[in-house]
Formats: sequence, C-alpha cells, structure tokens
Amino acid sequence: MRVLIIGAGIGGLTAALSLHAAGIDCSVVDSAPELRPLGVGINLQPHAVRELVDLGLGEALEATGIQTSAQVYANRFGNVILTLPRGRGAGYLWPQYSIHRGRLQMILLDAVRARLGPGAVRLGLAFQDFARDPEEEGGKAGTVTALLRDVRTGEVVAETADVLAGADGVHSAVRARLHPGHDELRWSGIRMWRGVTERDPYLDGATLLVAGSNAAAKFVAYPICAEARARGRASMNWVAEVRMAEAGAAGQADWHREGALEDVLPHFADWFLPDLDVPKLITGADRILEYPMVDKDPLPRWNVGRATLLGDAAHPMYPIGSNGGSQAILDARFLALTLARNVDPAEGLAEYERERRPATTDIVLACRRLPMDETIELVERRAPDGFADISEVLSARELAEMAAAQKTISDMDVTMLNQRPSWNVAR
Repeated sequence: MRVLIIGAGIGGLTAALSLHAAGIDCSVVDSAPELRPLGVGINLQPHAVRELVDLGLGEALEATGIQTSAQVYANRFGNVILTLPRGRGAGYLWPQYSIHRGRLQMILLDAVRARLGPGAVRLGLAFQDFARDPEEEGGKAGTVTALLRDVRTGEVVAETADVLAGADGVHSAVRARLHPGHDELRWSGIRMWRGVTERDPYLDGATLLVAGSNAAAKFVAYPICAEARARGRASMNWVAEVRMAEAGAAGQADWHREGALEDVLPHFADWFLPDLDVPKLITGADRILEYPMVDKDPLPRWNVGRATLLGDAAHPMYPIGSNGGSQAILDARFLALTLARNVDPAEGLAEYERERRPATTDIVLACRRLPMDETIELVERRAPDGFADISEVLSARELAEMAAAQKTISDMDVTMLNQRPSWNVAR
C-alpha cells in the first residue's frame, strides 16, 4: 500500500510519521516552495499529546512548549469566574502543551525527513485534480491518480497511489474536488487578531487566561516557549476577539494577513487586568495577524473512492476549544491505524470515517454554540462593574454547568483516554 498526502501541515506530517511507523509507504507534497515556522501559538490537548509521545516526540515537545497548568476564565476586569486544571493536573497521564504552531510543524517536519528520508516531503507541488482508476475485479475501488502542478515551472505531473489523503487545510483543494458545490466558509461575525509578546511571567508562567466574552470582546493569553521560560521570561501568545457583525458567509480568509494595531487596540484600550496590561501586551508584538473566526458546515462524507480528508480539510472549526491541531493529529493517527489493520484500503478508509467524522462533527457544532461565553455573558449582566467573589454572582450549579460546557468542546473522558490501548501499530 502507498499513501499520497497532500499538505505538509500538522495533520499531514503526523500522518506521514504514523503511516511510516505502521509500515505503510507514503510521501507528502505541499504547494509551498518552502516551509517556515509561521503562525503563532496553539494548544495541544492531552489526547493529541499522547499520540505525539507515542511517535517518540515527547522530549521535543517538552523542550519547545509549555505544559499548561490551568485555564482561567475571567470577566473583562480580570475577576476570576472559574479555574479548570489542565493536562496532568486534570488527571490525564499526558500534559496539555501550549506551543508555537510553526515550531511544532518544524518538529514534525524534521522527524519525517529523518525517518522517511529527505525526499519524503516534496515542496512546490500544488494539487489540481485526481482521477479514479477503473474498478478492480470484485467491485473494489482501484488506485487513485493525483495531478500535481509544479508551481515553479507550471509542469503537471501525475502520481498514482493506493490512497489519497487531503490534509491541505481550510482552503483544501482536495476537498473542493471531492465535494464540489456549496462548501463556503461561514463567518461567526467575530474578527480575531493574534500576536506574540515577550514579557515577565504571568501568574505561574503556565496559565491560559480567557477574559471577557464574544458577545462583545474577549482576550486570550498564554505562554508558548520553554526557551523564554528558561531565561525567566514569558513569550505570551495573545488573541483579541471582537464581534463585528452577525454571522454569515465569510468569503476568503487569509491566515497570514497582516493586522493593524489601530484596528485592534481601541477595543482593549481600557483593559487593565491584575498583573496583565492588555494594551501593552498588544502593542509589544512584533507582528499582528488578523483573520475571521470561521468554520464550514460538516460534510456528509469524507471518502470518495480511495481519497479522503483529514484535519482542517475535513472539519474546519472555531478555534475556541484548542481543537484544530489536536483533532488533526487524532485523524492522522487513526487513519494510519485503520489502513494498517485492513487488507483492503477502502475498508480502512471506511472505518476511519465511521470513527472520526461523527466525533469531529460534534465538536464543530458544539463550538458554534460558544458554550462558555453564555455563562460569562451572564456574569457581565449580573455584575457589570466586576465582583469580589464569584459565589455572589453565580450559584454552585451554574458554575458546575459552566465546567460541563467546557467538556463539550475540549475535554474527553480522562479514564477512557488513560486506559485506551495505544494506536501504535505493531510492525
């Protein structure tokens, strides 16, 4: 069996490592002429960290990211509403990591090239189309041929594989070809600005803060760099979210669009939280990125013959539960597992979709409800000028409901994950 992966992001590179570990031949192509550590911070949930640890990347994660200790929800004044332990503090056997997305991608890329060979990832090849070969005897789907365009020369080359995996992100060309028609981005009405600013450590140097709500404005901040921590500093990833309009069609969304300080700063000019000067954090960033909070409607199926999707190509979702990168990793690992334990690739793809499509569909729809924001908005209505003790604002039942809402978007059963057999494949 041979698998061709379109896209050298987190999902595609994890798929390559997982397939190789399972003894399956694979290669990765990407339209970018060069891969660089772009982007800002993301969070990896324990269920995704487990998979990367099983791939032998635990030491690299620890040397690069920050083990997230807690997630604190607060109002716009920094009054704490709810604190939830994360990772090992929540009982998982694996930590949650806050990490720079680009540095994580480089960890994966280096591992793929070291294990699969320097030619395993080929750059400057853009997916254009695919064709299914005639069906084999017995009614089973045959191989799939991808047409790839060299972005430097314009030459189109054909490459045949037993499985085609589209891991080419939210603007997936593979998805557009597999599922043509109405598949537009949906905008939540919320615009996001992101940056990274170095400063003194905040709280314990490992806390993820969520202040305010998406009813008006929200600010998220967390440290992402172990090297900065070793120097006694904190490289703080921050996300400023502002509701700008009603939800609707998004059009295009450029993840690398430069944001302007004058567009974001006025929304947070008077946000001075305890030990966190929000305006100073925003103005201290070397670069600001701007993009809309978008997703897509879940697909009724992922597979077309021997072609499938994973990661953002399969299930773009709002970035509110630290799920984007984590779910892509789970997709990649389970795809390798099902292809390895099924003689017929089509049966492996069917098992993969049966498991992963419903699970990710549930997360996409749960994130749309912005479940945590409902309670934070309630706090702001009851205590518009802040509070001294949350027990004076919310009942114990309401706080418990808020904690339960978090589980719908980012947590899984601790005991189940801790006891589940590994997805590693014995070669």
